[in-house]
Amino acid sequence: MLKTFKPAKNWFTGEERQRIERAIRDAELETSGEIRVHIEVRCPGDVLDRAAYIFEKLSMHKTEKRNGVLIYLAVESRKFAFIGDVGINAVVPKDFWEQLKLKALVYFREGKFTDGLVEVVGEIAHYLKKYFPIQKDDRNELPNEISFGDA
Repeated sequence: MLKTFKPAKNWFTGEERQRIERAIRDAELETSGEIRVHIEVRCPGDVLDRAAYIFEKLSMHKTEKRNGVLIYLAVESRKFAFIGDVGINAVVPKDFWEQLKLKALVYFREGKFTDGLVEVVGEIAHYLKKYFPIQKDDRNELPNEISFGDA
């Protein structure tokens, strides 16, 4: 018998999705950087490989300043990763992604995925704002909506 599962978009209420997307929108009002959140039920294989695949699939490597960041979460697999493009990786501290992971773990272990994602978006925004401040001619290069997959 096939095991049925709840689709990724059903792991979050409409209110929770709005809260995460609002955090992304608010962050991007102060930076030329781009933040995306992608949520799946299961992560097939290595989480960093999957996140890198999604990063490319979402065309995040095509931002003008190469300052896109992907927050990848596979809720049922209990895996997550952060992928920053070369522009952001060139300026954040060496241990930035590891420290961010530890912060997120505090929330995720308690099942507080929305709170964790909002916190992580805020931390990423802090660095994006510092190194990639908003410009007069800035345009939103990528959607702010959460993308979902059911791999």
